Amino acid sequence: MTTQQAIEALHALPRLGGGKPGLDRMQNLLAHLGRPEKELQCIHIAGTNGKGSLAVMTASILTAAGYKTGLTVSPYVVDFRERFQIDGEMIPPRTLASLAGKVLDAVEQIRQEGGEPPVQFEAVTALALLWFAREKCDLVVLETGLGGRFDATNAVAHTLVAAITRIGYDHRELLGDTLDEIAAEKAGIIKEGCTVVCYPDQPAEAMGPILTAAAEAHTSIITPEAEDIRCLPGKRLENRVDYGGYQVALGLPGAHQANHAAMAVEIALALWREYGYEISDDAILQGLAAARIPARIEVLRRRPLLLLDGCHNPDGARALAETLAKAQYEENLVGVFGMLADKDYKTMLEALAPAFAKAYTVTPDCPRALSGVDLQKEARFHMDAEAAPGVPEALRAAVRYAEEHNLAGVVVCGSLYLAAEARPWLLKEAEK
Repeated sequence: MTTQQAIEALHALPRLGGGKPGLDRMQNLLAHLGRPEKELQCIHIAGTNGKGSLAVMTASILTAAGYKTGLTVSPYVVDFRERFQIDGEMIPPRTLASLAGKVLDAVEQIRQEGGEPPVQFEAVTALALLWFAREKCDLVVLETGLGGRFDATNAVAHTLVAAITRIGYDHRELLGDTLDEIAAEKAGIIKEGCTVVCYPDQPAEAMGPILTAAAEAHTSIITPEAEDIRCLPGKRLENRVDYGGYQVALGLPGAHQANHAAMAVEIALALWREYGYEISDDAILQGLAAARIPARIEVLRRRPLLLLDGCHNPDGARALAETLAKAQYEENLVGVFGMLADKDYKTMLEALAPAFAKAYTVTPDCPRALSGVDLQKEARFHMDAEAAPGVPEALRAAVRYAEEHNLAGVVVCGSLYLAAEARPWLLKEAEK
């Protein structure tokens, strides 16, 4: 089986199961694979926004401290192998093909036994756990896919730290209509005896279920104090922060990343204090500075600006808007927007509007995409907007418009599907 065949076979698995929610399918799959999760010590991260950022920061710190660190993130932006990393390196293609074959063989065996076969994310998660166990990782950082309580990643046996980033409204059809319902699902990753680290500015409605879950697991919650997190002066779009004496220019732009940096510091300190892992101050600073994620307020060029962000809900759009406002971009950017029809795109546009003089709207490559024409109809209430026939056309038009009107640059945002399509073009443009 080639790497591409393996990826296609994994993608061919159903996205959602037909039975009631639960971990039975995942537990059965792991049993067929020899229980790799039992060999792993995990940091488990759930939340609505910022999971990937916190996961990458945490893994970067642990790698800097000298620990062999596995990392799962989802979704990927360009390369499927982004989802599986050890010490910042993606899984080798041949290894991916080999382990996918083992997972798919187990899936087929379950089918033949009359069991309910695993879904796509369960198979992908099992593949990651299998690789991490085979490579004897010291620590593993797991990002949940959806929710927490019934997420495939919650089948792990040893959770040292459970971290919960900001809770917001997303996937309401699956997780619930209220913040407390959503938070209860996310808090399902809290296990007996683990340490809990929580986002410093969590909505009050979300805190109740988190506190309840921590109490039932007989553990306390560590929450960085918001007043202890300071953003320091720096260059435009440079993200300098100070938390607890740790002063560093973060590798990830965005004012909101200061909160995730504080959480990553607390995770590292908990691992040192509670479990004896040797993590120096230098490792914390090096890890925070080195952390990078494609399409997360990613600055590909500073002058003229080329920025790519996969924000796909109102909280993400507000985080991008806050970053642009702090950098003093006001009606002097050109946007390329592509959003999904099942997201709150009206609120997203409202949040983004102040920074943009012009926008080109496109249809992302996704069955759930909002058409560029329909997005343009909504965007024109906030700025000059024009629907483009495709992503390359929109990118070329945006760059040309910014040059001709002496604007600061181009920002591409609205969905990870758009980010995946736009990033290769933007990287080539940034090299000019």
